[in-house]
Amino acid sequence: MELNVPDTHGDARGLAKRFPADFVWGVATSAYQIEGATREDGRGDSIWDEFCRRPGAIRDASSGDVACDHYHLYESDLDLIASLGVRAYRFSISWPRVQPLGEGAFSESGFEFYSRLVDGLLRRGIAPHATLYHWDLPQALQSQGGWMNRATIDRFTAYATEVVRRLGGRLASIATHNEPWVVAILGHEAGIFAPGGKDRRIAMQVSHHLLVSHGRAVQAMRAAGCRAPMGIVLNQSPIHPATDSETDHAKARLDDGLIIRWYMDPLLTGSYPADVIEHLGADAPQIQDGDMDAVRQPLDFLGINYYTRSVAATGESKDGCEPRREVTDMGWEVFPAGLSELLRRLHADYDLPPVYIMENGAAYKDALIDGRVADPDRIRYLSSHIAALADALDTGVDVRGYFVWSLLDNFEWADGYSKRFGIVHVDYATQRRTVKDSALWYRDFLIGS
Repeated sequence: MELNVPDTHGDARGLAKRFPADFVWGVATSAYQIEGATREDGRGDSIWDEFCRRPGAIRDASSGDVACDHYHLYESDLDLIASLGVRAYRFSISWPRVQPLGEGAFSESGFEFYSRLVDGLLRRGIAPHATLYHWDLPQALQSQGGWMNRATIDRFTAYATEVVRRLGGRLASIATHNEPWVVAILGHEAGIFAPGGKDRRIAMQVSHHLLVSHGRAVQAMRAAGCRAPMGIVLNQSPIHPATDSETDHAKARLDDGLIIRWYMDPLLTGSYPADVIEHLGADAPQIQDGDMDAVRQPLDFLGINYYTRSVAATGESKDGCEPRREVTDMGWEVFPAGLSELLRRLHADYDLPPVYIMENGAAYKDALIDGRVADPDRIRYLSSHIAALADALDTGVDVRGYFVWSLLDNFEWADGYSKRFGIVHVDYATQRRTVKDSALWYRDFLIGS
């Protein structure tokens, strides 16, 4: 594989000086989005493999079967990370790659891949930050009810324990789940993500089981002697009413409860928000004795993924963007002030552990021209959000790290390959990587940090 690396771009050193010397700077990916090799070395099917086979489920009718072929190209991808001066890498472990059925026998070849990956990172001076669940549940478990089945909690706990037994001593951090709201709501209520369910009652029960599985896994991993910092990663954004009407304000409060407080409250206070429980009525989850104590495990860190703000509207206009505001190729408003607003609010409302921004980035319509991808919009997006992060630090929020989403253009879930989030361009036909101007900006930023 040939790497095409143009000359340096921009000067980011002034911004870097606003952060402490030990601040963690990284890039992030996830297994299904980049690995490919879905039928190699005994890997089992995941719910995303199955979902991609449904006609109309994926915008371009694609799948993660090949993706960025990272499973075969990981060594050169790690060289690429190192060439950018990045010293932290967040990746996820594919559950069906290391345990094809989600229970029973583990795959030696699957674990060997991640062992090689982690060792390769360490040899290059890059800290490995692992996520245990980034949405690719083994299909065999889905056939037994998936996250609606409480038995999946035990399966996840056993899987997590095996991961730390084999890899835990070499990991810089372990996140149990990535964005449980997405798994529950987009996957089980909206039906636009795997497994494609459309039932609110099931979605809310799934959200509860995800949180319980987080807590049980943390307990088990600590009992196994793992000393790596442990946490969870939540997607969050400030939610603004579209107008000053009472109904819009009420909807903003409810949306805040369903998206932010539904996860933050049990994790940090041990109970669900009462107003949301009342709103859900018969759709509220069934909670067993001991569940909330399990969820409220001490967190070594809280991971937050931030992309944009949300706007709550009860009228006909619900696009969430004011006229002339910039949007990304996802249609998401560029709103960096929302990141510092969110962090200040969480700092005020909760007794927070150290916070890491585990994902922040943007999709744009990149063009590879004469071996270069000029992406000034992405550079502005990243620099403005990093500046907003610095503003939050200035007000006392304990933020320890920031990871760009994403290292590589990749399979963007229901949008397939139609959206490019990477700071490195991928030609999917040849698997050639081309470093974008935004990656070079980030490299210069890291040199100055």
